[in-house]
Amino acid sequence: MVKKKDKSEAAKPPKKGKKPLGSRFENLTGFFRDERVRVSFGLFLLASALVLCLSFTSYLFTWKADQSILDMGISGLFSNSTYQVENWMGKLGALLSNVFIHDWFGLPSYAFVLIFGVFGFNSLNVKFVNPWKFLFISMVFCIWFSIALASVFSDRFFMVGGAHGYFIFNWISGVIGKLGAYTAILFSAFIIIVFTFKNSLGWFKKSVTRISKVKKEDFDELASDSFDEVKKEKKPEVKQEPKEENAENNGVVLLEDIFSPDNQPEEMELENVVGDVKEEIFEEEQEKVDMSDLSGLSLAVNEVIEEEALTDDEINSDFLQDYDPTKDLEYYKMPPIEILTDYPARKADVTRDELNANKDKIVRTLRDYKIEISRITATIGPTVTLYEIVPAPGVRISKIKNLEDDIALSLSALGIRIIAPIPGKGTIGIEVPNSKPETVSMRSVIKSAKFQESTFELPVAMGKTISNETYVFNLAKTPHLLVAGATGQGKSVGVNAIITSLLYKKHPSQLKFVFVDPKMVELSIYSRIEKHYLAKLPGEDSPIITDVTKVVPVMNSLCIEMDNRYTLLTQAGVRNITEYNTKFVSRKLNPNKGHYYMPYIVVIIDEFADIIVQEGKQVEAPISRLAAKARAIGIHLIVATQRPSTDVITGVIKANFPTRIAFKVTNMHDSKTILDTTGANQLIGRGDMLISETGHINRVQCAFVDTPEVELLVDHISSQQGYPHALELPEPEVAEAGGGGGGLDTNDKDELFDEAARIVVRHQQGSTSLIQRKMSIGYNRAGRIIDQLEAAGIVGPYEGSKARQVFYPDELSLEQYLISLNQK
Repeated sequence: MVKKKDKSEAAKPPKKGKKPLGSRFENLTGFFRDERVRVSFGLFLLASALVLCLSFTSYLFTWKADQSILDMGISGLFSNSTYQVENWMGKLGALLSNVFIHDWFGLPSYAFVLIFGVFGFNSLNVKFVNPWKFLFISMVFCIWFSIALASVFSDRFFMVGGAHGYFIFNWISGVIGKLGAYTAILFSAFIIIVFTFKNSLGWFKKSVTRISKVKKEDFDELASDSFDEVKKEKKPEVKQEPKEENAENNGVVLLEDIFSPDNQPEEMELENVVGDVKEEIFEEEQEKVDMSDLSGLSLAVNEVIEEEALTDDEINSDFLQDYDPTKDLEYYKMPPIEILTDYPARKADVTRDELNANKDKIVRTLRDYKIEISRITATIGPTVTLYEIVPAPGVRISKIKNLEDDIALSLSALGIRIIAPIPGKGTIGIEVPNSKPETVSMRSVIKSAKFQESTFELPVAMGKTISNETYVFNLAKTPHLLVAGATGQGKSVGVNAIITSLLYKKHPSQLKFVFVDPKMVELSIYSRIEKHYLAKLPGEDSPIITDVTKVVPVMNSLCIEMDNRYTLLTQAGVRNITEYNTKFVSRKLNPNKGHYYMPYIVVIIDEFADIIVQEGKQVEAPISRLAAKARAIGIHLIVATQRPSTDVITGVIKANFPTRIAFKVTNMHDSKTILDTTGANQLIGRGDMLISETGHINRVQCAFVDTPEVELLVDHISSQQGYPHALELPEPEVAEAGGGGGGLDTNDKDELFDEAARIVVRHQQGSTSLIQRKMSIGYNRAGRIIDQLEAAGIVGPYEGSKARQVFYPDELSLEQYLISLNQK
């Protein structure tokens, strides 16, 4: 039988011995994470970069004097103090520069100076670029330039390409010859540039197109000059009779005069090679014509005309270019970045001592509750600092999650947020607000490379994340956005940031806005860009919808627009707006069949709660329909509210708005209503927000754009040439009145019928919105009146986006009709 171990023996601590390998590795990594080590290492790298730079530069002038001494080797060079070198950095500098420049890569060895400098600054937390990416690109360019320089310069300039460059070039030349080696170098340069710079391929295409156009114009001019010379040489050969003699030749003089070279226009309508060939064919036909045979001349004329018509068709097909929607406003200039205010880049004042103190407090608080952690790191953001902890094995995450208030108390913080665990990482995050948060300017996110180089259809730069990276998302893929937050927490600034991002990226021909602003003050500043970026109902004076009763007609109108666009997509055989516009731009869709370039339409509703209170289900139904179907045809909704309760943000709305932005709210219940989780109630306000995309939540500091900045942006756009009017949406359908379309029932005629008829005829516009606005009545009543006018034959039937036709040209004829109608 196996003897049971004595309890006292089992309780004995393990004997001290060698530490396990994992513990040693943690100690080693902890040593390199020490700030003192990182700073010392960074200074060492910067000093090394300076030494290399001075050594390399000195080597260019002193390499001949030092070469004989360097041939002695390292031991002889350093052991004998009588040998002196001319290099500025002494024997070490002479040796390093000889190895890098002479033995390795030549002049491209200066790349190592940049590599050492970038890594040195990175160790000091001064980050210009990604150091590892920069290392890879620098090494590739260093190797390529070494070979390229070796192929250009002879052995007398051996240090230019280095031994590496000359060896590789000679080896390649021996394999594929010198011509093949030069070709391989040029081809590899093209590949390196394409994969290194994102926009290089597009620039290359534009350059080739530009060069081909220049070459074509030169060729056309040369061909035209050649034809003029040929034409001058052929003129004396054509025999012309005096007009008096030809007048008796049965009218042949008329045809001869018409087709005579002397009567041809000096400037050709189509100055191209095909036109020149056409003229030469005509000259040959003219020489073959027997002027005495009128029938033969007629036959030759017909052949020339047929040849001319054929050539014109070929010209039209050959020179048909892609459609450019921006040509409607080809002189429109995108807003410059200087319009936006450049706030001082004041980093959050979080010192290293404060970070260490907060780390110690977090560790001490957790240990008070018998929770051990193995590692803790900190990331300083513009608003909060993220402390990432790795709990010891066996520690339950829920225990740390429940200590949220205790940790906030120990740190004396305004409020903390615990992320347990952080998605994609094996750590737990504790977000602690900074005592002095940083202001993220709209200018800084607009000019960021991530936004400028974005290829999204509708890019939106919202602000910066905890890791100080610009947060950019694609509204076209979102596809709709729900924005909620308490009053004064940055919701309106966030909406302005979205609008500003789109105005900086999209041309007026590519984007239209529909603004709904029940508060009448938030979006009214954009009314001046009506002829550039806005869309509205026919007959409306103001492009900004401030009357809540007009929201339902606008949403119904957008539903009609959605259906019309889907019909066009079906006819074109495509699935979404991107494919449709691509097909239209390449001229594969006929505009005569109703096809047109579709701009994106972004609908922004600033205060959704007011609309729900007054309109209720009537507005919720079309919004839900748009949210469910409008993504594919380029209609996107942004709904904002300051009252995120369940009676406003219903289940139907939430189901169709997968992407949501939550600013600070007052309680946990509102946070769950918006995000389906807590966290928004623990934000610190002033633009601090949580963005939920498909269940993944990011904390972002919203970019700040002030009202004067928006005014300057609007002034820049409105001062330029725009369209004649705003984009008109289809007129919404209304319920038919009792008269229907089969005649007017005078018993059910509205008491305002006569006055409405006079307004319609006076303005020559049959619009429900016109009647509603001029007579100050509700939309439903105005709709019934317009149906009665249709039944009475005063206006025509509903024609979609077109205005109804008015059948009476003036009020005199209308009055006669109204008298006869009232006598019935």
